[in-house]
Amino acid sequence: MKPVHALVLLVIAAVLICCAGCTSTSPQAATPYPTPVPVASIAVTPAPTATPYPGALSLNQEAPFGIGGKSGTATVYKADILPAYSWTSPSFNSAREQTEAGTALGTQKGYNTAQPAAGNTFLFARVRLTDTGTEGIVAPSPGQFVVNYEGKDYAYSSLSGSDVTIGSVLGTQYDYLIGKGGVSGYIQPGASNAADGFLIYEVPATIDLSKAYLVITLDSQHISAWQLG
Repeated sequence: MKPVHALVLLVIAAVLICCAGCTSTSPQAATPYPTPVPVASIAVTPAPTATPYPGALSLNQEAPFGIGGKSGTATVYKADILPAYSWTSPSFNSAREQTEAGTALGTQKGYNTAQPAAGNTFLFARVRLTDTGTEGIVAPSPGQFVVNYEGKDYAYSSLSGSDVTIGSVLGTQYDYLIGKGGVSGYIQPGASNAADGFLIYEVPATIDLSKAYLVITLDSQHISAWQLG
């Protein structure tokens, strides 16, 4: 064999060996990746709804007011919902009243029916104001008794007169116990002289009494609130 041919054969063999190494099917080491770190779940607690009257009293709890011999207590002891109510009044239903009205007043057997506006209902709140001192005190006027519900205030609705009787409700409206038409009046010492009556409010029919409050401005230094349910 000629030396040139032998040299060519050696070159070809070397090339073949290199190619065989490049095409090896040996498994390659996998590229390492960092192990994921688990993220702890965080429980989100909704913020509590702010109470409009922190420390509001419950029904039947008393709130003191006044000073010295001119002092008293107030309490709201009952709250009822009525979708409507019937009432009668000797003066309103008299023949003279009917004549002065000029038209029939819609009475039936001496009773009239009070209906709230559409979507509303009546709330009857019973209150008691007692003079616990030694002198007579000025009782808050009914205008100082406000129902608060969902951020809105509701004023009381007065009956037409002190002789009005409501069919399903006993007692007298608070304002006629202290002064006609909501005028402030005096109460004298002793539980027997307490001004104990009801006030009527027209409120949304969807009212939740546990979120409703009767707020009373008892005097210039005392304001108390009662949760109605």
